Formats: sequence, C-alpha cells, structure tokens
Amino acid sequence: MLQAVSAGPTQRLQPTVETLSVLTRTDTGLQYRKMGLESLPKLASELTSLPAMSWRRFARGLTDGRIEQICILSDVEGMEYRAEEPMQLVTEGAVALSAESKKERFDEQSWDSLKSSPLYDVLREYKDVPPDDIPAELPHDKGVQQEIDLVPGTKYCVTRLWPLSREQVR
Repeated sequence: MLQAVSAGPTQRLQPTVETLSVLTRTDTGLQYRKMGLESLPKLASELTSLPAMSWRRFARGLTDGRIEQICILSDVEGMEYRAEEPMQLVTEGAVALSAESKKERFDEQSWDSLKSSPLYDVLREYKDVPPDDIPAELPHDKGVQQEIDLVPGTKYCVTRLWPLSREQVR
C-alpha cells in the first residue's frame, strides 16, 4: 500500500475547479461535454497530504475509468540537464569536423601509432588487403553473375517459411 508522508500538520486547501469543454468519443460518435477539472497541487505539503491508495485499487480505478487524471512528479533540474545533452553532442560534432581534429585522427591511425598494438604483426601481414585510395563510387557493373554448378543428380537446398506437402517435394 502506498503511504503518504507528511512533514507536519498541513492545511487542506480547496482545489479550484475549471470547467472545460471536452470532445469525447461515445457510442453515437464524438460529442462535446462539460467537464470539471481540478487544479493539481502545487505545494509539497499539498502533495504529501493526498490520500494513499493501494496499487490494486489504482489499477482498478484506471481500468474502470474512475481515475481520469494522473499527476507525474519529475525532477525539473534533471530534465533540463538531459535537454542540454543533445546540444552538447552537436557542439562536439562541430569540433570533430575541424581540420585539426581530422589530422589528429588521421595521425592516430598511422602505422607508427599501431606499433604498440598487439595486433600490429597481423595488420602488417594483411596491409595489402584494403585499397590505398578509397574509391569515390562503386565499381561499374561488368555483367558478370556468380553461379554455383552443382554435381549432376544433387537437389537444390531451398529454405521456405512454410513446409511443403509430400507431393511438392517429390
């Protein structure tokens, strides 16, 4: 059961009720109706003086429609911090694109910088595998298609999403 914790005696403030015109979906279609909406508590003392409710009763109230409004408490400072992170990534990205940083990254990938790596011998052995110059575009299609010639009498291996009937297999 959820318990409300209070720091001391609190005074009960009468919530203000606002009347809204709400568009609701009914059996006959969409209709406007008047709905009274209580203002949310704004003070910590108001929040901690709210009545406690078990999670089962809360879930039942949600499914029955008796609970129409839920207040979610959040950390405003944490939200502001998380909102600043994408801007930080954008500014770091701009620095990463500068000419100096590109040269530094290129120098870090040179053969001299790899000498301390335990994979240095393997990398030197296969240094001719990647091309020296990266091509600007894909090579042109030369019309060559790859085929696998099976030994006469062998069956094709076909993977299907559903099984075939016995008549289709023979």
